[in-house]
Amino acid sequence: MGAAVLAALLALPATAQEVGEIGVDWAGNDIVIEAIADPDVTGVTCHLAYFRRGLIDRLANGNWFEDPSNSALECQQTGPIRIGDIDRSKSGEDVFRAGRSIILKSLRVKRIYDEANQTLIYVAHARELTQGSAKVAISTVPLRDAVTE
Repeated sequence: MGAAVLAALLALPATAQEVGEIGVDWAGNDIVIEAIADPDVTGVTCHLAYFRRGLIDRLANGNWFEDPSNSALECQQTGPIRIGDIDRSKSGEDVFRAGRSIILKSLRVKRIYDEANQTLIYVAHARELTQGSAKVAISTVPLRDAVTE
């Protein structure tokens, strides 16, 4: 079991770097923009924007431990694309995930490889224990002249 835990930790998705923050209102709510470099596809960077609730909003609305599932996503080629060992199944794999509540809600960015169209598809969505989220954002990156390792 220890080996399985270690393997899971080593396979953690990419980390995000906050590159922008926009104050939305007087209640301390913000839109946060993060850059996420795909850990297995060199030359692709995604920018994820999401809503972060402020303390005043949390106090006023009572939902202390959860941020909304809303997000926007755009991915671009930012250098020569080199495709590493990626999951090529229809379900794809997580590139990034971050907790959005104290219990089991997360915001995820998943990569799906569309081999027939030579395109990487990135999908941002929330994963919730009690219900899925219909809030989905999608971005695609064409694989012109990409190198497969």
